[in-house]
Order: sequence, then structure tokens, then C-alpha cells
Amino acid sequence: MHRSRYRTIKKLFSSADIVIDGERPWDILVHDDDFYRRVAAEGSIALGESYVDGWWDCPRLDEFFLRILRADLDEKVRLRTELLDILKAKVFNLQKPSRAYFIGKRHYDIGNRFYRHMLDKRLIYSCGYWENASTLDEAQEAKLDLVCGKLGLKPGMRILDIGCGWGGTAQFVAEKYRVCVIGITVSEEQARFAREFCGGLSVEIRRQDYRELDEPFDRILSIGMFEHVGVKNYRTFMSVVRKCLKEDGLFLLQTIGRNRSVSANDPWIEKYIFPNSMLPSAKQICSAVEGLFVIEDWHGFGHHYDTTLVHWFRNFHENWDAVKDFYDERFYRMWKYYLLSCAGSFRARKNQLWQIVFSPHGVTGGYRSLR
Repeated sequence: MHRSRYRTIKKLFSSADIVIDGERPWDILVHDDDFYRRVAAEGSIALGESYVDGWWDCPRLDEFFLRILRADLDEKVRLRTELLDILKAKVFNLQKPSRAYFIGKRHYDIGNRFYRHMLDKRLIYSCGYWENASTLDEAQEAKLDLVCGKLGLKPGMRILDIGCGWGGTAQFVAEKYRVCVIGITVSEEQARFAREFCGGLSVEIRRQDYRELDEPFDRILSIGMFEHVGVKNYRTFMSVVRKCLKEDGLFLLQTIGRNRSVSANDPWIEKYIFPNSMLPSAKQICSAVEGLFVIEDWHGFGHHYDTTLVHWFRNFHENWDAVKDFYDERFYRMWKYYLLSCAGSFRARKNQLWQIVFSPHGVTGGYRSLR
């Protein structure tokens, strides 16, 4: 065993009330002594990679990460590999048009069968609204009703859904509010599924990058897509939305947010789950809309994402036998780590979830907020 590195890691974990080879649900069980050298040298990316490799386990990963993040260990361990990721993001536009479809292939095209066993019946891959919900289906429908209420949808309106996923939102609003929906996604698998899912409704699904849009809409919504835009493109994104939104229109943005401005994502999430992703801060969003929009409403309910992620993991775990012939044990450990580490980050309030409503000039007489 690497004694000095063991003592270093043990001390860090101890400051977060985590015991190596302890007996509590959030304690870490180490199976390979080389774990200490690896994590001491490479930081958070090695923590994730060594878990996927089976070098350590924890009965409750979500509670483990709650303690890690509450103790600010993510801030205390800033390593060279993470600094290189930040520098790369500052120098290069990792979300430029030529790379727009990369995330679709890497993340969203891994198999509709898989997502159908993890998500709700509409395949909504974003935070649900749990205020009066007890099931995942109820929480996602409540979220969609909240979005539609905030946008004031009326029959016959032309709606743009930027990042439409598998078409669940488009299907819901077209059926319930009798509007015409244009949904865009960068995923071929999502687009193919969404076209069938929304068949017979006033819905058009396109595989298209947002920067290619130039047509008018009464309302625009984007749920869980802004995390892929990147800080170098925030202003471009908002300018495209402003160009396409009618003068009396409304735009609703739902996005995960960070408490402070950064230029890169967690290196393990970046490498294995969401390449070229980036979580915006409130400052970055406000800077991007300055002079383009009036902010009418800002609604935060990040603790609801904790509940959503726990339900996704429960579905994933309970339905693993139905999909495991298409994946492997490493895939299972990778997605368990991803879902539960993210649940821990929302529980620790390191990440936020925002619904923000914008108007071009300010709603006459004031905007009525809904909760």
C-alpha cells in the first residue's frame, strides 16, 4: 500500500465524515490498494474510473457524494488534469457547429431501449416537478403543465422546442394545448423515435442544430439542452432565440445551473457521459441575454432533480436484466456512478435547476408567475 497517499486520501475523506472500509452506507470499501495512488495523482476523474474498474464500492453513492461535496472536497482538490480541461475549454469552442452532433452520437444514440427502461412513459430526460407528485410519470407531467402554464399556450400557436429529445414534450403540448410544434434534436435515434411517437399530431421533428433556425414562433421552450451549448455560444443561442421569437412572444429556458461561473465540466462527466458539456451560472445567463430579453421569472427547484435522479436509477437498476444483453457490467457501474453522483450534487446544493421565462420587451402589465 502507498502509505503516504493512503494517509492523504484518508484525511480528505475523514474531513467529509467518510471512513475507508467503514460500515456506514456512505463509507467507501476499497478493493485495490493502488486506488490511493491513482486518486492522489489524478483526482476526480480517477475516482470515477476506479469505481467503474471495480476498485472500490459504496452502498450509497448518493450519500457518499453528498458528504464529499458538502465538505467542498471538489474545490480543495484542483489537479493538473482538471486545469488542462479548463484551459482547453477557454481556448477552443468545444460546441462549435461542426461538433454539434457529437453529443447525439455519444450519449443520446446509445439505445432507445435503454432509455425506455430508465425514464418515464414520455421519455422526458430532464428534472421532474415533485411538488404534488408521487411517481415519475406524475412529476414529469406536472413539469410539462408548469411549462405550458408559464408560456400561456393557446390553441393554434406555433411552438419551437429546442432539444426536443424523444418527442415527449412535443406530444404533450400538441395533444393537450392544440398547438403546432417544431422540435429539433441533434440525435438521429431521438429524431427517428420522436417522429413515430408524435405521429398523427401537429408536430414536426427535425435533426437540426439551433444555429440553423431562422423562422418565427409564438413561443419557444428549451428544456435540458442549454447544458450542451457552452459559454462561448451562450450569446449566439440567445440571439437565435430572439431572432425567431415574435415580438409578443415568451421563451422558457430550463437548465441545470452552477453556483459560480466556470469554463469546463467535471472531467469524468465530460469524458464518459456528456462530452463538450458545460453548466451555466446565473451570471453567464444574465450576460448572454442582456439587451436581448427581459427576465420575467426565475424559478429554482434543484432539490427536485435529486428525487428525479433517484427514480431514474431505481428504474435503471430494476430493469437491468431487460437490457444487460446489450451492454456490460462496466456500463452498469458507469451509469450508477453518474446518476447517483449527480443526485448527491443536487442534494448538496452544488448544482441547481432553473426555469427562466424571458420576453422581448417586458409583458405589459407585468408577468404572472406560476408555481
